[in-house]
Amino acid sequence: MAGYDRPALVAAARRSIRRGSKSFAAASRLFDRTTRERVWLLYAWCRACDDIADEQEHGRPVLPGPIGTRLAPENRLATIRTLTELAMAREATGTPAFDALGLLMQEVPLTRAMVEDVLTGFAMDADEWRPRSEADMLRYCYHVAGAVGVMMAAVMGVPADDRDTLDRACDLGIAFQLGNIVRDVWEDDAQGRCYLPVEWLAEADIPPGEVTKPHYRRALVPMIARACTLAREYEASARTGAARLAFRQRWAVLSAANIYGAIARKVERLGEHAWDHRVSTSPMEKARFIAAAWGEARRDPPIAPHPALTRGDFTTAASR
Repeated sequence: MAGYDRPALVAAARRSIRRGSKSFAAASRLFDRTTRERVWLLYAWCRACDDIADEQEHGRPVLPGPIGTRLAPENRLATIRTLTELAMAREATGTPAFDALGLLMQEVPLTRAMVEDVLTGFAMDADEWRPRSEADMLRYCYHVAGAVGVMMAAVMGVPADDRDTLDRACDLGIAFQLGNIVRDVWEDDAQGRCYLPVEWLAEADIPPGEVTKPHYRRALVPMIARACTLAREYEASARTGAARLAFRQRWAVLSAANIYGAIARKVERLGEHAWDHRVSTSPMEKARFIAAAWGEARRDPPIAPHPALTRGDFTTAASR
């Protein structure tokens, strides 16, 4: 069993979140110290898995190596799985981000099933999986983000038997990913990917592979609005769950919800011009969202219903 250098792993994880996500880094500062460090550790593992899967460095493209040196997607997935298995077995991996997962699993009750649900998302991308229906798109959102929300809730101390709160933590991750999908339509297309449902594209008479053609922008707008409506439903459910957390945890979660929710709202508001430039939030906007979340965290939100599809539907589908 590995003897982890906790301060070194926490320091490396802190550097990772600062480089990889200004939004999550800003929200994480609101946690108490212990929770904050554990959130960094979980982020570091997720970031490293993303980077291996996409051959990137903290979400940014890396210079291509010599011809013939790039790993095939299935080999990149195998690397992620091997390092993650070592981490879950509490064995040293030689990679701080994966050792961070091993350390975290010593400190909080993360389960193999939680980790496997996240790995399924990387497997879906390695298989060049595409959503056919709305339910398919939401299942993908679960595996690449909702399942991370469940792990984050466990890091914050939500017990495994509190299914409703874990479901709502999952809903926030799904809302975040829906925002990513609508923002990144052009970037995903450049990588040969599309996460909008085939059935939606067919209804809009947009042929496969032509989603970013200029003459289809107007037809794309109602589809984006539809995804943004879903994102609001999942975000509202998550806000109900956040009210059960300790104050500083609630403040941090609501800050992240405000920051990421704003991305989807901007995309929807911009309509056909949403992809002229990559939508983001400025430092000043982030500060305002964090301040607003402080007031929101002091009040009980309206109790929102669960969306039609949530965690149990996606984990069941994955097991079939």
